[in-house]
Amino acid sequence: MVAELSTKLVAQVEQAAKLLRSAKQVCILSGAGISAESGIPTFRDKQTGLWENFSAEDLASPTAFARDPKLVWSWYQWRRELVQDKAPNPAHRALAKWQQGLALKNLASKQRLTLITQNVDDLHEQAGSEAIHLHGHLWRNRCSQCDSVFVESSANNEETKNAVEKIKRFSDELIACPQCGGYIRPDIVWFGESLPVEAWQQAEEAAANCEVFISIGTSSLVYPAAGLAQLAKQNGAKIIEINPNPTPSTVVDITLAAKAGAVMPLLVSTLEQSKS
Repeated sequence: MVAELSTKLVAQVEQAAKLLRSAKQVCILSGAGISAESGIPTFRDKQTGLWENFSAEDLASPTAFARDPKLVWSWYQWRRELVQDKAPNPAHRALAKWQQGLALKNLASKQRLTLITQNVDDLHEQAGSEAIHLHGHLWRNRCSQCDSVFVESSANNEETKNAVEKIKRFSDELIACPQCGGYIRPDIVWFGESLPVEAWQQAEEAAANCEVFISIGTSSLVYPAAGLAQLAKQNGAKIIEINPNPTPSTVVDITLAAKAGAVMPLLVSTLEQSKS
């Protein structure tokens, strides 16, 4: 993998590692780019199959769900089926290794790494990481009316058990909330909805108190990435961006213009070697 990286990029990775070695607080924000490397389409990708005449923005909103709940639910069940067999890539695994302290055993007691993601998949968790989800979770559901969480453990009667099985089979049949009768929806932040308060507060706190902020697979010019990066910068942090197509940004100190799957394993390996 290192052979695929230019000499300049390898030197930039070493420069990034130098910043990270002395950092007690590291904040990482991942975006659609890291999941795309595992084969998960981004919102910017053109819809395919039955959905090619729809845009994601037209389907991922409270208005769309109110207008045609079955259409929106069907789209999310299709998305779930589409990503069910996707697995973490080397970037996910490197982040998990780092967070778990396997690569930085000597720093584990004094370095804190907070991982925040804009992605709704669970690839970070599959790899072994703990992540703060700003945009919700693709595999979780809640009521569109009373906001009750709809989980498998709530299947205490035959009707609810059948509903859970329908979700698992990616059925497009609407599910009624056992609490109020409202329709169950994905537990995802839609266009026009606010980010979850607790998750955003945790993200802001991590960004404000870190010494190094790393943006992976997301633009440093687009919110919320831009807001967190700016907050970190205002509090004295160095900003590292990992993106094969980086956008010009005055807040970024080091740009690693390559796929996260190539950069992250090298970065973690370099940190590991520095402490061996």
